[in-house]
Amino acid sequence: MPAAHVQTACGSFDAAAQDAVYKAIFTRRDVRSHFLPDPIDDVVMARLLMAAHHAPSVGFMQPWNFIIIRDAKRRALVRDLFFAARGQELPHIVEEKQALYRKLKLEGICEAPLNLVVTCDRARSANSPLGRWHNPEMDLYSTVCAVQNLWLAARAEGIGIGWVSILDRDALKALLAIPEHVVPVAYLCVGRVSEFAARPDLERHGWGNRLPLAELVMSEVFAGEGEQGVKEAVAGLG
Repeated sequence: MPAAHVQTACGSFDAAAQDAVYKAIFTRRDVRSHFLPDPIDDVVMARLLMAAHHAPSVGFMQPWNFIIIRDAKRRALVRDLFFAARGQELPHIVEEKQALYRKLKLEGICEAPLNLVVTCDRARSANSPLGRWHNPEMDLYSTVCAVQNLWLAARAEGIGIGWVSILDRDALKALLAIPEHVVPVAYLCVGRVSEFAARPDLERHGWGNRLPLAELVMSEVFAGEGEQGVKEAVAGLG
């Protein structure tokens, strides 16, 4: 979405900077293949982690930690966990999609030069209920914000990220010595890639299509009609 038509407001980026932000959002991909063996420079990795560390967090709890995994043997063990979990998941996929599921490339654990686990320490803000009293899961949501920050920064750096969710959480925690009160939120494959696909892999392979945004916009209450101007503007964005 070009930003040149956006009116400049107090504190807003100029059009070129706005375009860069939207480009990172719209061209971000969940990368499973095309990883290059090139190592990621420590300074670049530090920038990605700094971006993640500046994510919003409810009550400023900052519940995240970052486990960098480079060891090939350890990653091979994680890949074994993936294959086991995938076998358990397959029977629950609708029958007409099982053949496609078997063909899909769903991880790049050993192909990427490094893996990164983003965790949530659920005890870190135990004595501060700000923002969590009625919604205790906000620490988990805050950690997901850190993942997204890292992902967009990585895209801007030309680095691919793949989120591997087909893993047994308890088995992963045992393998990585993660304490009981800490939750592994995201297991990420990280590395430079030969290309970023024009469309998400699952869309390209026919697993699903992006939902029309206008159909998801509601007014005042759930399923409330209205906001026609916004819906028409969405349609105009293509």
